[in-house]
Amino acid sequence: MKRLFILTAMLATMVATAQQKSEMKRTTDYFQDEKIVLWNNDKAPHSNGLTGEAYEASKHRLVNTTEAVMYIYHADKAKATGQSVVICPGGGYGKLSMDQEGYLMAQWLAKNGITGIVLEYRLPNGHKEVPLEDAVEAIRIVRKKAKKWGLDPAKVGIMGFSAGGHLAASASNIPAVEDRPNYSILFYPVLTAGDFNTHRGSFRNLLGKKHTEAEADEWAMDKIASEQTPPTILLLSDDDTTVPAAGSALYYAALRYHGVKAAMYVFPEGGHGWGNYDKFSYQKEWQHLLLRWLSELK
Repeated sequence: MKRLFILTAMLATMVATAQQKSEMKRTTDYFQDEKIVLWNNDKAPHSNGLTGEAYEASKHRLVNTTEAVMYIYHADKAKATGQSVVICPGGGYGKLSMDQEGYLMAQWLAKNGITGIVLEYRLPNGHKEVPLEDAVEAIRIVRKKAKKWGLDPAKVGIMGFSAGGHLAASASNIPAVEDRPNYSILFYPVLTAGDFNTHRGSFRNLLGKKHTEAEADEWAMDKIASEQTPPTILLLSDDDTTVPAAGSALYYAALRYHGVKAAMYVFPEGGHGWGNYDKFSYQKEWQHLLLRWLSELK
């Protein structure tokens, strides 16, 4: 009996230690300079109705996010440009890929003189307004803290990957102009609602399983782009079968139609979800192109 008690106690300790290490991995694997909680569900304009937020440590993925958090990586002072970027990880609006589409990107930006802010946004769960509320509030906070952080409030950009790219594009087209970012960086983004050029799962998670075609069109970025959309760069792969590059081409065409400064780079291969992984064959190329584009913004 004594041995059974000792074994049970040891197992309990091991489980608790594993949980602590998992949480430790989430908060300290990528050392941010600051952390800001935007609001709790009861204080935000809308709730996503989710509970039981979970973290998959092995993949750095979050599911069922119930609060919005900003992780700030301040720019290298020796290279500081005054620019900042709010980063929206992807995950089909059903989870958040926090490493290559979040922390690793923020670290890289900071090393190159650009403050990177990873946004852990609340997943929509069919409540379409929720992620956008978080993105807009994050932009407002960065502008409010611009002087303290040594930033230019007129150089606050947004970056998004896949469904996070849809969120970044939404923040660039839907809110009041004064609440929009000054520029938009989109990696293999979900932008259109057409059957052949979209990611249906992202729209289902955003709008609900029973959404109509008309509701989807309201969130199709190629249909709502205007002359007030900020300058935009798109980076994608030709062989992406998850979110076809053709959707970005339609958005690019809409931007140019409205006279918006835009650039689009389509790499021959790489598929979907490469973010800032070293394994992506064209990592150095997109980094060079993006930094050059950012340096040429007025």
